[in-house]
Amino acid sequence: MQTYSRDGLVFPVRDQGPPDGEVAVLLHGFPQDASAFDAVAARLHETGLRTLTPTQRGYAAGAQPRGRRAYALQETTADVLALLGAAGVERAHVVGHDWGAGPAWALGAAHPSRVASLTILSTPHPAAMARSLVRSTQALRSAYMAFFQLPGLPELVLRRRLAPLLRASGLPAEHVRRYTDVLRSDGVATGALNWYRGIPFSSRPLLGPSRVPTTYVWGRHDPALGRAAAERTGAFVEAAYAFVELDAGHWLPETRPGDVAAAVTARVREAGRA
Repeated sequence: MQTYSRDGLVFPVRDQGPPDGEVAVLLHGFPQDASAFDAVAARLHETGLRTLTPTQRGYAAGAQPRGRRAYALQETTADVLALLGAAGVERAHVVGHDWGAGPAWALGAAHPSRVASLTILSTPHPAAMARSLVRSTQALRSAYMAFFQLPGLPELVLRRRLAPLLRASGLPAEHVRRYTDVLRSDGVATGALNWYRGIPFSSRPLLGPSRVPTTYVWGRHDPALGRAAAERTGAFVEAAYAFVELDAGHWLPETRPGDVAAAVTARVREAGRA
């Protein structure tokens, strides 16, 4: 499959690897696109996994609904369920990085029958994140999220300043060029920022504990996501859990694809033995 649809929106999807393999869904974050997982996916294919990597709403020309509510967690989660339905997949291993972790955590909480396992990269469980805001430096690290709620101005700033910010955060140059080019496409900057603007409209039941086997991978040098939330995340998983700490920053799929693929593969194998 090359695309799938939901409510009139059309999402590109990379369907790669052994067609009869177990399925891993790879969900990119901000301001990435599906290419963020290229090196990870190639390694997963070698282990026999089939990967489905969608371009998420806001980033695809055919999937840029207007309004903040259209980017609430219930909508982005339903997009992944629609992908599984279109692919004829009952249960999948779900991998989410950055904002891609939002629907991944929600699937593990609210739709465990559709999830064989979770591998979460960088972004802690939402409840752990919320608690860390008042008990650590996380509020300072997350201050940019309040700025992103403003209309218009963040788009202007991102178009002018995104490239140097990404370089400073440790993202390799080839990905900086790719992501900044994508963000300059019509509507993409607003669509990408709307993931932040949809936070107030997200459904609370989707923020419950994960009920599926879960691995959380965190880079100790992540400038946006600190240790307090990372270490609290295990308290919000009601199944087998592993915490993998890397000597790395935020961009784990791009900079540590071997470690990410190893974590996914280990979780898939563990889920198969359960």
